[in-house]
Amino acid sequence: MAGCSSRCRQGVLKLIQSLQRLVSGTLSKDNIDDELEMTMVSHRPEGLEQLEAQTNFTKQELQVLYRGFKNECPSGVVNEETFKHIYAQFFPHGDASTYAHYLFNAFDTRNNGSIKFEDFVMGLSTLLRGTVREKLEWTFHLYDINKDGLINKEEMTEIVRAIYDMMGKYTYPALKGDVPKQHVDAFFEKMDKNKDGVVTLEEFVLACQEDENMMRSIQLFENVM
Repeated sequence: MAGCSSRCRQGVLKLIQSLQRLVSGTLSKDNIDDELEMTMVSHRPEGLEQLEAQTNFTKQELQVLYRGFKNECPSGVVNEETFKHIYAQFFPHGDASTYAHYLFNAFDTRNNGSIKFEDFVMGLSTLLRGTVREKLEWTFHLYDINKDGLINKEEMTEIVRAIYDMMGKYTYPALKGDVPKQHVDAFFEKMDKNKDGVVTLEEFVLACQEDENMMRSIQLFENVM
């Protein structure tokens, strides 16, 4: 697919907002039931039981999410262009394109340039309702840009800089160009236990679990989901 329609982009945006309401509990059971009625008319998700077993969402939540995803994007996939458009709306004062690119790649576990409903839900399940270990593993894979199982300073700097760019000058009015690098240098000093210049998954998890401030900083992206 060359690009996602405006309707699809707006639909995915509404889907994310609906998910946030589901997770926060502000989407009432009556509303869920209303949406389920529409779900049963228009779509019968295949493999729903399997997704329920693989994620931390209930069958009702999955049905609501599936309806929103499939009705608004009939092709059943979201591409990177759509992802970037969504994040541009969430962060109008910054440039979200680079962060959206890396986040898209983290969701695109099949590495085929598109995100299916299953990919979307599996990732969100981990981010929103996974254990601390699961969230940290997902974050590690986000930072591991070249997917070699290690994080180097260049990779972490790319992600941190992308987050600063996305938040924009209104959030960080006095931000200097070398701040992301200083941020990363401090992280690496604590994470790279054997001082070999790269951080393994276990080093990453251990350092985050030992340092509450580092945990909050590393998981900043959760606030922009």
